[in-house]
Formats: sequence, C-alpha cells, structure tokens
Amino acid sequence: MKIDRHGQSAIISDADYVKIRKGLKSKKSKLLLDLARYSGERWGALIQLQVEDIFDDRGRPRSHITIRASTRKARPDGKRFTRQIPMHPQLAEILEGYQLPSATGWLFESPILPGQSISLRAADFMLRSAIDLAGLSHKGYSTHSTRRTFITRLHERGVDIHTIQKITGHSDLKALIRYIDVSPDRINEAIAVL
Repeated sequence: MKIDRHGQSAIISDADYVKIRKGLKSKKSKLLLDLARYSGERWGALIQLQVEDIFDDRGRPRSHITIRASTRKARPDGKRFTRQIPMHPQLAEILEGYQLPSATGWLFESPILPGQSISLRAADFMLRSAIDLAGLSHKGYSTHSTRRTFITRLHERGVDIHTIQKITGHSDLKALIRYIDVSPDRINEAIAVL
C-alpha cells in the first residue's frame, strides 16, 4: 500500500470511488476520474486528451477513446504507441451529458494557462483533495490507483492476462502483473477449487 507517496497505490473499492467522486467540485474533475476508471489510462495522458479524441464533430461520444502516442509513457525501448480503448457504456452515458467547453482543443484546458492542458500536479491535487474530503487519506489512493483498479478488476472478472495486456498497452508482462492485486479471499477460493 502507498503511504506518504511511497509504495504501490491501493485498489479503490466501488464504495470509496463514489465517496471520492462526490468530493470532486466540478463536472470536469468528475469526468477526469470517470475516464481514469473506465479506461485504465495514466492520468498524465488523460489530462492531455483533445476533444476529438473522445467526441465526434457533432459532440457525441465516439465508440473508442484515442490516447495519442505523444501523451503516453514510453516503453523501455523509448517507443510510444497510440492506444485506442473501446468506450464503456457507462462512460458513454456520462459523456452524453457532458457540456463540451469547445468543439476542439484540450478536453481539460488549464484555467490559468489558456491553450494548454491542466497539469498533472493540478489533477493530482484535485484527486487528493477529494480523497481527503472523503476521509480516505489513510487508504493509499493516488492517481495511479485507477489504473491498478482497472487492471485488477479485469483480472478478477476472468479476463486473461494477454487480453488485459492488449487493452492496457503494456509491452512487458512482468510490468503488467505488478498492477494486479490478489486478495486473500481470492487466494482462499483458488485453494478451495482443488
């Protein structure tokens, strides 16, 4: 578990997700959290989404989210790849009701520096403030918790590791496996299968 920003980020329970989301002040902040929850992408890439990466020219959600290579973390060999994530039905529903700031440009434009996206530091502060407000600071949640939660939930629901790898864009299975949290209950269930 992550303590004082050290260690692995904790997996967010559904109940805690609801509490954190309630603590977010703006629709834009809630949308960022929802995108992280349903895409499993890193927040550093999400804050750099362009409107057209998610919405078509009529302002409707696309069938997929495009995470541009230039915004993604590089692989160990230095290469970056564009990632397309199928749109989750619940996320599409959330996006249907979202009022776009404009038809083009940053989805999360900085209120301080027009023409730029918000910073990762600002997004992190926004999330930490909501976590504090929900009384969950002791649980070790961070921006990376949404990625770990996404991957762990897929694994818990029986999605094979290679499909998860394809969804998340991990080139290294060892790196992907570190994201998966295995609960004591799941270990007990596995032993009981014998």
